[in-house]
Amino acid sequence: MSGPRFGVFLSPHVEGLPQLTEKAQAAESTGFDYVSIQDHPYVPHYVDTFTLIAHLATTTSRIRLMTNVANLPLRPAPMLAKTSASIDLLSGGRFELGLGGGRAWDQIAGLGGPRWSPGETVAATSEAIDTIRALWTADRVLNVSDGHYPLIDAASGPPPAHRIGIWLGAAGPRMLNLLGAKADGWIAPLATAFDTKPAAQDRIDAAARAAGRQPTDIHRVIQLVGLIDGATASRPRTGRGNTPIHANAESWAQIITEFVTDERFDTINFVPQSESVDQVRHFGDDVIPRVRAALQDRQRDRPGAPPR
Repeated sequence: MSGPRFGVFLSPHVEGLPQLTEKAQAAESTGFDYVSIQDHPYVPHYVDTFTLIAHLATTTSRIRLMTNVANLPLRPAPMLAKTSASIDLLSGGRFELGLGGGRAWDQIAGLGGPRWSPGETVAATSEAIDTIRALWTADRVLNVSDGHYPLIDAASGPPPAHRIGIWLGAAGPRMLNLLGAKADGWIAPLATAFDTKPAAQDRIDAAARAAGRQPTDIHRVIQLVGLIDGATASRPRTGRGNTPIHANAESWAQIITEFVTDERFDTINFVPQSESVDQVRHFGDDVIPRVRAALQDRQRDRPGAPPR
């Protein structure tokens, strides 16, 4: 990877549907790499995330689209595989699957979903990764007799247009271990404190090595909430990860540069505290170029260092 990727996190609020399309198009035109949409099917004023992503794929041409994160308890793995592959094919290979083991168990149960224990959540997520990847291959007949996703003479396919990444939203030790062993990326949850993230990175690395993988095979997403305004700020080091950052473009660029170089995050997900087309454009036009320039300057100062 030659440099960091940038995403913007948007909410599937029914009252803002026309603006959502405009925001996605603004992100595409200003240098973002992807748009991510949260998935909470039990929220009554949210439209379905996968349907929205399929729509956004028809109104954009370059930018990648990601669930952040798909609600596994309410979206069984075999159907997640079919839906994800379909969107990837329809979008020309622009879909990425952010996956979560679930929370808000009362609301999930209210829609007929399960109530998993922490151990069951890890097991179901591990099985889901295997099931989804198996169903993304062509010309297989799958039989699984036990676990959360039994299959009986299930025909695989269609394969997606590209190798879809599975990015886990994970915080607990067992889920981080699973991530290091099997997943393609880590979406650091907003609710986890900034000072817990380095240890989580180390755990992912150790789990990757134990599974015979390279830690660099796993992408790392830092999610940063806030606004671009006239204030200045420094990189947050403690406290909840969803604490808003209010900073000007120059300070935002410095904060992000430090997260990339000091804490090994290769993907930055901007979460606008106030979702507006102006904030998306401001970040894309004024922050992203500054980050890229700052990282190029650091690379020139350290010519032997590998790019992130």
